[in-house]
Amino acid sequence: MKQQMSFFPAEWHQQSGVQLTWPDEQTDWANMLDEVLPVYEQIAKEILAREKLLLVCRDKSQLPRFLQEESERLIIREMPINDTWARDHGAITVIENGKPSLLNFRFNGWGMKFAANFDNQITPNLIRQQSFSEEVSTQDLSYFTLEGGAIESNGEGCLLTTSECLLSNNRNEHLSQSAIEFLLRKTLHAEKILWLNHGFLEGDDTDSHIDTLARFCSPDTIAYVQCKKTDDSHYGDLQKMEAELKELTDLNGKPFKLIPLPFPDAVFDDNGDRLPATYANFLILNKAVLLPVYEVQQDAEALKVMKELFPEMEIIPINSRPLIKQHGSIHCISMQFPEGVL
Repeated sequence: MKQQMSFFPAEWHQQSGVQLTWPDEQTDWANMLDEVLPVYEQIAKEILAREKLLLVCRDKSQLPRFLQEESERLIIREMPINDTWARDHGAITVIENGKPSLLNFRFNGWGMKFAANFDNQITPNLIRQQSFSEEVSTQDLSYFTLEGGAIESNGEGCLLTTSECLLSNNRNEHLSQSAIEFLLRKTLHAEKILWLNHGFLEGDDTDSHIDTLARFCSPDTIAYVQCKKTDDSHYGDLQKMEAELKELTDLNGKPFKLIPLPFPDAVFDDNGDRLPATYANFLILNKAVLLPVYEVQQDAEALKVMKELFPEMEIIPINSRPLIKQHGSIHCISMQFPEGVL
């Protein structure tokens, strides 16, 4: 398909870098910093080996030594933060008339579940601190609440999302579904909105973000979470989601190629509550994919499936058990920027 001059690039589009927002003692990671910081450090190293890292932190003196000095690939910006979910407070990039444009949507703590007064200002602060290329335009869209984890683009006009999230209370309840579709088409250059009405994960705070359930891996391929255990609480709803995915078509009316991801064995926190472990929350980098794994038997199968999905990419497993203790994973803590942004 001929690439449009204005479009929402897919994650595999050539990247200039990735944003991480760093955990500290004033974030929700406070009681498990020793456990989670090595995960962040590993992810930071994998990013820096391939592209730029935009690192947002409260105080750079708290960073590990290898991340304290700016370099050609490392950009450090200090500012107040609430927490570290860069996927949802980070800017979303579209290409407009051939050039990148940063969209600053409103972030309100996933429907006002958590404080977001500082996180909602991270992108405006980054713009003020001249963190992006001079070629990049910016758009303030703070009248519309939208998180990066809620949307998936195939790079060719199709946008995949969930009604559970986008139509939830305390986000844009004053808008009808058709009004939300209009805004998605207008701001993200989407030509077709693909809605899923089923699919959830226990322990998820986001109201079923699409990046926990189903992901574009190429313009015509969707990897999705498949549950085969009939006694699992997710079974019925994920079966309905699978049926919905089979009905979806691209701009030309052609069904997508669907690749099931294994469903990890249940992982619980210290209180016995189930955590939202999912292999769908991977991050695509330049020439690599960071795959969350959870120290369960399905990890090996997930790695095999990902290698088949991305045969020309290096697949790097990252133990994400610490991340899901705060109910997210690798994709949730990161935001990629296409080439030309950083």
